[in-house]
Amino acid sequence: MTERMLKFISLPQQTPQKRAASERRADFDEIYREFEPAAARAQASRCSQCGIPFCSIHCPLSNNIPDWLQLTAEGRLEEAYELSSATNTFPEICGRICPQDRLCEGNCVIEKGFESVTIGAVERYITDTAFEQGWVQPIRPAAERRESVGIIGSGPAGLAAAERLRARGYRVTVYDRHDRVGGLLIYGIPGFKLEKEIVLRRWKWLEEGGVEFVLNADIGGKISFSDLRGRHDAILIATGVYKPREIGGPGAGLPGIMPALDYLIASNRHGLGDQVPAFESGLLNAAGKDVVVVGGGDTAMDCVRTAIRQNAKSVTCLYRRDRQNMPGSLREVSNAEDEGVNFTWLAAPEAFLGDTHVTGVRAVRMHLGLPDASGRQSVDPIEGSSFTVRADLVIKALGFDPEDLPGAFGEPELKLTNWGTLKVRPGTFETSLPGVFAAGDIVRGASLVVWAIRDGRDAAAAIDKQLSAESQALAAE
Repeated sequence: MTERMLKFISLPQQTPQKRAASERRADFDEIYREFEPAAARAQASRCSQCGIPFCSIHCPLSNNIPDWLQLTAEGRLEEAYELSSATNTFPEICGRICPQDRLCEGNCVIEKGFESVTIGAVERYITDTAFEQGWVQPIRPAAERRESVGIIGSGPAGLAAAERLRARGYRVTVYDRHDRVGGLLIYGIPGFKLEKEIVLRRWKWLEEGGVEFVLNADIGGKISFSDLRGRHDAILIATGVYKPREIGGPGAGLPGIMPALDYLIASNRHGLGDQVPAFESGLLNAAGKDVVVVGGGDTAMDCVRTAIRQNAKSVTCLYRRDRQNMPGSLREVSNAEDEGVNFTWLAAPEAFLGDTHVTGVRAVRMHLGLPDASGRQSVDPIEGSSFTVRADLVIKALGFDPEDLPGAFGEPELKLTNWGTLKVRPGTFETSLPGVFAAGDIVRGASLVVWAIRDGRDAAAAIDKQLSAESQALAAE
């Protein structure tokens, strides 16, 4: 233990300075300013260096958080970066978008009267500094291997797997249907949470390390799945889940009711300088409109805060449970409230009003009932409690389901689970097709970016194990 730690008793919790709500409503820049070096060291020194680090235990990547906090407090930032990046492929991304209040920081053992260590902001600071100082070097495998791996999908799971496999010397090609690398990182998450340059520099870093990217790739169309299997010794499917969950009730098919991802992609593409007809025509633009977002997860928070920045007339979030039972980050809820979003808790839509276009949402008040088998309270409507919220644009943010990959890839032998996700053998990540693996949301279901990174790294290890065993078997013959 060094004298630089255990400062939580005398030093209050502090995050990097947050821009004023009136300022950040006007742009899509990140809302937190950069950590000053002295402030980052001071906040890292608040760590208690506890014997059982619940922050690490509750991190999907099992990051060595107390260790790199201590190194940061001691000013040994290059070592802190090496330790942080040993378990996390993209620490600067997780430091920005992980719901730390539900994971590492939310499980910090420091008593709540002192408040938890500011882990996410320090994590971001370490890697941002590493890039500025030139400590982040391209991947340089110790030895090149002859085997190649094709990865379908350039989201966090696919990119994490690509980095791990390339570091082991494999020839890695990543295929993506979009024109940029990053998947939801680039098109689904708004810039005020993750500026696009952060993703684009990782794309460049992977290319410099020898990872090849094939964009606008039509797998199952111009590139058949069988042809792709013939090109590579192994395939990893890491496409994520994008199919929006539908909303029921009278009027649910009215124009003006849009899926969350369509809305976010249009906004992000516009911000990247692309021509987006649906945005420019106003179809997927909240400017001057009364906007209602249905849902309570992180995607819903992205939508309401995007609508605010597009100068919506009003923005209301309808969620059927209360604030304490929201699946999204409470930090994001607080930021949204600061920026002017109206939250209507314990309310659910029962009908959508309008003739040729949506004009309002008729909602009903809900109350929480007894816990079900999972321990979560049931939600029941209150009779006679209906009310109407005006809406020119309704955004459905109810979550995502898997697309029909066997149909899309033209490969009926890909087996699915009862939930529509790809079926894999436990521990191996291998699908029903030999040599074809899968990882991330397409296996797990819609989840967090940090879990996708974990799955991508674990899948890469499983692929390496199998290909190495096959190589050794051939050598022994």
